[in-house]
Amino acid sequence: MHTVIERKILIKTNGQLLIDALVETTQLSKQILKSALDKGCVWLKTGKKINRVRRIKKPLKIGNEVFIYYNEKILSSTPKAPELLLDKNSYSLWFKPAGVFSQGSKWGDHCALTRLVEKITQKDSFLVHRLDRATSGVMAIAHTKLAAKNLSNLFANRQINKTYLAIVEGDFPHQSISLDGDIDGKHALSHVHLVRKNQEKSLLEITIETGRKHQIRKHLSGINFPIIGDRLHGNALKNHPEDLQLQAIQLGFNCPIDNKPIKITLEVEKQLSI
Repeated sequence: MHTVIERKILIKTNGQLLIDALVETTQLSKQILKSALDKGCVWLKTGKKINRVRRIKKPLKIGNEVFIYYNEKILSSTPKAPELLLDKNSYSLWFKPAGVFSQGSKWGDHCALTRLVEKITQKDSFLVHRLDRATSGVMAIAHTKLAAKNLSNLFANRQINKTYLAIVEGDFPHQSISLDGDIDGKHALSHVHLVRKNQEKSLLEITIETGRKHQIRKHLSGINFPIIGDRLHGNALKNHPEDLQLQAIQLGFNCPIDNKPIKITLEVEKQLSI
């Protein structure tokens, strides 16, 4: 049985240290709580602001509210390490392994790419786009607010070219096809090209012109070629032995710093294949 604690702590003493307030309320040891704080499951509300807090000896004030979302199972997870593909100082490009979240949740961020990159680079890390937890591939992370703004604008204005690989069930009948079914009431466009296939499955290359949530997964499932390992939009059951067979293999854009073209492609050895 895993311990789960979800609690709000109202601070009634000026100067009380965060770690002491947590020990008093949760009965967890200081060692366990120090690790939990580092993994990002404790939040502090001061006035109208609520932020993740990691300093064990942070002094608190009367009226502060501390929130702890401790889940032993989540916090015991060990993420795979991301791989640096390009360092532009104010932003960087990484290979995100499957199983790593793009960003954290209230339950912690130690399995999130933003936090992993932050710890590796010792720089602030800002999320500018997302990949699903089960999707591996190339991601950009900003390290300054200006870079975050510039990269976010590129994504929002569809000035970043994104290419994916997917392995789907069955014998895919099209050499090339464009899928434009709306997603959540919004226009979505995916271009799909057959790379290779066998009798059981097909390897597809997909480029997308829009970035709707689960766009590729929904589009392929919508034409009865669900991605292997897709438990949400495909046929995979909860205990399916394969991970989601979807991967972002390339990002291409003009660098917001020097306006020179950048195209990062995942090396072939790391790409999905059949």
